[in-house]
Amino acid sequence: MSTLADLTTLRVGGPAGRLVVAHDSDELLAAVQDVDARGDRLLLVAGGSNLVVSDAGFDGTVVHVAVPPGGGVAVGDADACAGADVRVQAGADWDDLVALAVANGWAGLEALSGIPGSVGATPVQNVGAYGAEVADTLATVQVWDRVEHRTRTLASRDLQFGYRDSVLKRAAHAGPDGMDRYVVLRVTFQLPLGDVSAPVRYAELARRLGVAVGERAPLADVREAVLALRAGKGMVLAAEDHDTWSVGSFFTNPVVAEASLGDGLADAPRWPAGDGLVKLPAAWLIEHAGIGKGFGSPGPAAVSGKHTLALTNRGGARAEDVVVLARRVRDAVRERFGLTLEAEPRLVGLSL
Repeated sequence: MSTLADLTTLRVGGPAGRLVVAHDSDELLAAVQDVDARGDRLLLVAGGSNLVVSDAGFDGTVVHVAVPPGGGVAVGDADACAGADVRVQAGADWDDLVALAVANGWAGLEALSGIPGSVGATPVQNVGAYGAEVADTLATVQVWDRVEHRTRTLASRDLQFGYRDSVLKRAAHAGPDGMDRYVVLRVTFQLPLGDVSAPVRYAELARRLGVAVGERAPLADVREAVLALRAGKGMVLAAEDHDTWSVGSFFTNPVVAEASLGDGLADAPRWPAGDGLVKLPAAWLIEHAGIGKGFGSPGPAAVSGKHTLALTNRGGARAEDVVVLARRVRDAVRERFGLTLEAEPRLVGLSL
């Protein structure tokens, strides 16, 4: 029997009641329609890099969204004014798309190098890193609406993107079975043409590149620098490295009213988040709450030895081990700073 541990980067999770593999977007749509016709529950799994499923597993149908033959990328019109119109099937590998963009001189995705998972998952939580977000270049998303039983094309503005948020994410429990309402089939990006990157917005990346924040750098240099930074934090998948057996950042950076920050947070780094709000780095909060790299070791689940935002499977961990560790980290931050960290990955059959 297939288990969710076999399909997720954290390598935890119990059995799937039923497993169906969709090899392209057409098969994905057919599989979802069949599940709904059966009156079954649906769980979509692609790269499995943002998913934590309980040890009991999932008692419905798991549709595994596989990488399409040929990669699933098609390019429409491309000119200096409009840029490249890049249409991508949901199951396409995200980092393969970024590599292809850099090789072809399509700018805008380079700072998102090395992020595991599928293209179809990226708009759901508006994936971002090193000052860039999917929302920066996304044009449209084609979805199957499981409530209205029709295909819809949603423009970027319709998706109401926020920090690790979108309409798609907010509808994660609005489907007919209490699961996802929208199934992403295809994503279209509008990418400027050129050999230099979008403005570098993240100070750590700018330092690595030797440029000022706001300046540009060659696409290939940005990709190389991001991959090196991510690898140093255990954020590039490697089967032999247990620090990468994770879902990446387990907690989102909290956004709070700056006026509400007490003395304990006077020295905390922060970024403006609009309307008197600031974003605080969860990693800083965790470390200053007494949770260091490797916390929990030598247990089956531990904080990464390279980055305090990653909770890792040291081999043989169960989902419950990971959740217990996550609660300890969350509670330490709450007791020290009065802030409650929120989980970034999707939890299925689990709660903090």
